[in-house]
This record gives sequence, structure tokens and C-alpha cells, in this order.
Amino acid sequence: MTTFLGMPAVAPRGVGQLRGDEPFPVAARRELGNEQLRRNLGHATRTIRAKRAAVVGEVPDWEELRLAGEALKAATMARLPELLVQLEEQVTARGGHVHWARDANEANAIVAGLVRAAGADEVVKVKSMATQEIGLNEALQAQGIAAWETDLAELIVQLGHDKPSHILVPAIHRNRTEIRDIFLASMEGAPADLTDEPRQLAMAARSYLRRKFLSAKVAVSGANFAVAETGTLAVVESEGNGRMCLTLPPTLITVMGIEKLVPTWTDLEVFLQLLPRSSTGERMNPYTSLWTGVTPGDGPQDFHLVLLDNGRTAVLADEVGRSALHCIRCSACLNVCPVYERTGGHAYGSVYPGPIGAVLSPQLTGVEDNASLPYASSLCGACFDACPVRIDIPSLLVHLRAKHVEAAGPSAEAISMAAVAWVMSGATRFRGGERLMRLGRLLGRRRDRISALPPPLSAWTASRDLPRPPAQSFREWWANRNA
Repeated sequence: MTTFLGMPAVAPRGVGQLRGDEPFPVAARRELGNEQLRRNLGHATRTIRAKRAAVVGEVPDWEELRLAGEALKAATMARLPELLVQLEEQVTARGGHVHWARDANEANAIVAGLVRAAGADEVVKVKSMATQEIGLNEALQAQGIAAWETDLAELIVQLGHDKPSHILVPAIHRNRTEIRDIFLASMEGAPADLTDEPRQLAMAARSYLRRKFLSAKVAVSGANFAVAETGTLAVVESEGNGRMCLTLPPTLITVMGIEKLVPTWTDLEVFLQLLPRSSTGERMNPYTSLWTGVTPGDGPQDFHLVLLDNGRTAVLADEVGRSALHCIRCSACLNVCPVYERTGGHAYGSVYPGPIGAVLSPQLTGVEDNASLPYASSLCGACFDACPVRIDIPSLLVHLRAKHVEAAGPSAEAISMAAVAWVMSGATRFRGGERLMRLGRLLGRRRDRISALPPPLSAWTASRDLPRPPAQSFREWWANRNA
């Protein structure tokens, strides 16, 4: 598929929060030096893994559910254009309005225009990865519109002038003492005697947010799923703040990536079993909010759905890479990833961190704009084992690495490998190479390893040791043995 509803499958303009300021190895090296961060991450991910394992173990047909989720996502991607048209028809028929946004710039302009049309200068938000992806908060702020996060973890990040570090738990890198200090410094009306006891922190946030909910005219939400056959949107969450956003303000604007579709209500059933167990380690989300268009006298009376492309059609055009669009944002791959657990989400430089971010962000922006992310993995395969819809992330990483190598052209490594292949492909050249390598015995005599070489070979020994060459080659040893 090379086009989507007449739009070319190209990387987006105005990609928002998808590009990192520095390559992953540079950022990761800095984050690895933060001992407090590593302790916070290690404790949190171990806790989530244990909860997930317990509730998944209760489901006798878990693997069958995973296979069903994978098949449903693949079938949906194959029919995406027609299903999106069906969704638009159903939302419109039920009193809603549908807007199409090719990229971050268009989506931000649409939302800002709708907020202005509602006569508002502030919005409350329920957690949405799509709005983070397009940098909506910053775009609204530039136009004099304040955006208040209402998810507790997102609120912590916002008040701390920070960036999210996790898909599900954006403030996973913070401990409760740090959270208390953030509240005291930045939360209007925070009690002066606030402690770091979790209940006190939650009550302080509740009091602060209640005032925002009661005054807001406009809410902005994301969507976990959209049902094409009825035009129904779904948000799942654990705190109830999302329910307040979705019901109190007169105007509701939902920004949703075009891949979040499911064809029917029966399909939604599968994902509402897979998602909570894989994300929060719960059998069911405490709050599952579903709404269809506008209902007179109940909830928002002006509903707008912004369907966001922002590079997704380009991903869809890649027959191998498109499976990254199957992601249901559960974060299970982050919680089992040894790389993420040690570096945290900030090292990835994108709103989508961890293994799924390493394959999704480069495809949304074009591989060369996030060229280091496909290498941010040990290829251990734990992410595939944990993924509730069986996205083969290790294979996608290898696929994207190959695309990067092809786009970058000949590298020093490729030239070196080609030279080694030429030497090893001829017996005479190979014997000469063996004799030449013996000069390497002049190095590494003290430790029997070579840990430093001059440029350009220093790029190798900066992170790896070389074994010291043996005193004689295998051929020489064999000849002497049989002499």
C-alpha cells in the first residue's frame, strides 16, 4: 500500500516529539550514570513484571488470545482505509465531527482552532500518547492556551518540567520523595506539611485537579481503541481522572492515531482482555470509558475526533515494518527489556521509548532521523515473548538496521569487512594475512588482550577487547603435529 485515502505515504512534517536531540548511545551513557534513576526503574519494572506474570498465569488460553490479537491487528491494517471511512460515517451520524490530520502541524492547528471556537484558553487532558507525539501542549502554549495534564503521572512530569520516561507510567523514574518535592515547588495550593506518603500525595493532586475539572470548557483525550461499526471510542485508565475529562467539559476533542481501529465490538473484547493484564497487571482496568458521538443532556455536547496520520501511512507501506502499528501501548516490552531497565525512557529521545519506540519512532520519522534507535537493543527477544499482540520486535530491529545501512551507503565497517572477505577468499592471501596478524603479538603482552589500537581501529577497541594473536596459526600447528 503506497497511498492512504489519496495521501502519499511519506514521512510527516512537524513530527513533534519523535526525534531525539542526540544519538541513543550518547544519551544512554549519561543516563547510566544516574544511580537513583536505575534504582527507581529497577524497582518499578520488577514490580510490574511480577504483577503481570501473576494475572497472565491465570488465563489458560493466553497464547490463543495473543494469536487472536495478532490476527485481528493484521486484518485491520489490511482494510484500514475502508474501516476509517466507516468510522467517520458512524461518528458523524451520531452527532460528532471528524477531522483528518496529515501531520503534527495540521493536528495542532485543528485542536487549537477548536479550543478557540469554544471560547476557551485552557484545556484538561486525559493521557494521550498521540498528543505527546505531536507536541500538542507546546503548540497550544504558543497560542496562549494552557493544557493541564490530569493523569497523575503525567501531572508529575508536567509540574516537574520533565519528559515522560515510560508509556504507561510516565513518572516511573521518580520516587515518592522526589514527587513530594515537585508538588511543593510547583503545585498551586499544595499543603505546606505535605509528606511523601502515597495517600497524601494522591489527595493533594485530587484537590488540585478538581478545580481544573470544574472550570474547564474543553477536554482533550486520546483513545485506546475505536470501533468502526458503531463509531465508539474507548479509553481505559486506572484513576478516574480520565472519566472526569470525558464527561464534565462541554467540548471533547479526541486525537487518535489512525491505527487504533478495531472493526467490531467482538474484536474489542479480545483487546480488553489483553491490554490490562499486559500493562498494569490487572484483570480489568478500573475505568473503561466508552462513548459514541453526542448524547443530548449527557456528557459533552460537542465532540470532535482528529484522525492522525503523522507518518503512519509510510509505516503501512512497509510490508515488514507495518506490524509496529499493531502496538496497543501496553508497555510490556519496556518492562522486560534489559536495555530500557538500565537507561530509562529519556535516552531514546522520543515519546515512544523502549523496544517498541526503537522500531516505531524511526519508521514514523524516516529511519535516518532516528538512525541509532534500531541499535538500542540486545536482540534478546524478551519483548516478543511479552507482547500481547506478538509483534516480532527483534526482526523489525534487524529490518530497520538493514534499511539504515542501505541508506547510509558504504561505511568504514563495511569496507573493512569487504577487505577481510577478499583476504580470506584466497589461500595465498589468507596465509599472508595470518603472518601479518602475528605482528599483533607485540601488543597486549601484559594482559594477553589488546584493549587499545590507534585510529581508526580505536573505534573498535573503545568498547571491545581483541584477543592477542596466537604464537602460531592452526595450519602451522597442524603441520608440526603431523610432521
